Amino acid sequence: MTTKAPGVSMWGLQISCHELMYNLYGIEFCTGCETLFQSPEEGWQLYTSAQAPDGKCICTAVIPAQSTCSRDGRSRELRQLMGKVQNVSQSMEVLELRTYRDLQYVRSMETLMRSLDARLRAADGSLSAKSFQELKDRMSELLPLSSVLEQYKADTRTIVRLREEVRNLSSSLAAIQEEMGAYGYEDLQRRVMALEARLHACAQKLGCGKLTGVSNPITVRAMGSRFGSWMTDTMAPSADSRVWYMDGYYKGRRVLEFRTLGDFIKGQNFIQHLLPQPWAGTGHVVYNGSLFYNKYQSNVVVKYHFRSRSVLVQRSLPGAGYNNTFPYSWGGFSDMDFMVDESGLWAVYTTNQNAGNIVVSRLDPHTLEVVRSWDTGYPKRSAGEAFMICGVLYVTNSHLAGAKVYFAYFTNTSSYEYTDVPFHNQYSHISMLDYNPRERALYTWNNGHQVLYNVTLFHVISTAGDP
Repeated sequence: MTTKAPGVSMWGLQISCHELMYNLYGIEFCTGCETLFQSPEEGWQLYTSAQAPDGKCICTAVIPAQSTCSRDGRSRELRQLMGKVQNVSQSMEVLELRTYRDLQYVRSMETLMRSLDARLRAADGSLSAKSFQELKDRMSELLPLSSVLEQYKADTRTIVRLREEVRNLSSSLAAIQEEMGAYGYEDLQRRVMALEARLHACAQKLGCGKLTGVSNPITVRAMGSRFGSWMTDTMAPSADSRVWYMDGYYKGRRVLEFRTLGDFIKGQNFIQHLLPQPWAGTGHVVYNGSLFYNKYQSNVVVKYHFRSRSVLVQRSLPGAGYNNTFPYSWGGFSDMDFMVDESGLWAVYTTNQNAGNIVVSRLDPHTLEVVRSWDTGYPKRSAGEAFMICGVLYVTNSHLAGAKVYFAYFTNTSSYEYTDVPFHNQYSHISMLDYNPRERALYTWNNGHQVLYNVTLFHVISTAGDP
């Protein structure tokens, strides 16, 4: 995808919940931005174009996220509307036929009624009293047909008018479809799927990167006590939007599973899991259908499978402190923190051998054995919270207002750096902070509020023409 713009040497990736935005830094003129996005019919749009102080061209493009292509939704809506118009038109034809038949009948009754009236007028005085009364009664029975006739006439005029409106609507919809492109729905759908495949192949290539920004908070709900955790399954398919909710930071056993995020917001459609062993802290994570958590008053990691409602495996984490020995700065039995990023399952904790510094270990999700460990050198009691993105441990300097991402440890190079990435701690007390690689968002529990943050990642790759 980078070969379309000669001279473009690196890409920056900025990701939000509802759309993907890519920043492109070129080494030529800003007119190169337009050359990158010459296919607006495929959903790619140029967002901004500017010149950096060093002369590089900075472009931002907006492209649709998976399953949210506007063209796809518009085509589906158009097809549904056309179907509705066709159904209404057919129904009107049936109604018009029935109305025409009934109208003929009513007109015949009207003729009979007028004939009776004429006979009565002509025979007045020559009929017996009995015959005259019988004819008069029969005519009275026919009188309601007159108002029915008028109603049918009005209905006929209405049907003609509605048919004309539907005909105009059909023409308008056909014109809209022609403006959208000379494609049938199936062809349009195939183009959408091809575009999404290209988009997400590119997103996968550029998905990992260095954290450069955290968005403003998005408050999802205010529920529960001051401390707790909530999460979605980082390995679930996109159609699975279940939410798990765990209130409190110690001795809890009740886990609520909501069917969707919308149900979580409304507090409906949930089931309850009762864990066989209580938890400690708020550093739990749901990964591939199982909950990983720290067993209360121990350094044991428990893997609880939701579908079977059973513990699949549990294992002690060698040397890990527990029971508020080495918690985060806010306490709360947060000695052990489990995380999932693009590369798998991690545990963050501290041992006596590491003098209270943060240890990050890669865990085998099936056996819970430690695959490899790193000593970050950062004191855990000085950390507010921590999270993993692309094999990098990011640590905040506080759990209170004014906190920022202050430290980053790179497991691929066993190196670290101090950072300065601020984020808005809206409710002033974060007791859970976790990254979800599927949604590329930070989940937080902030003083009884469930909050989301989007992240900005930056990754540098070389184009084919670069050395």
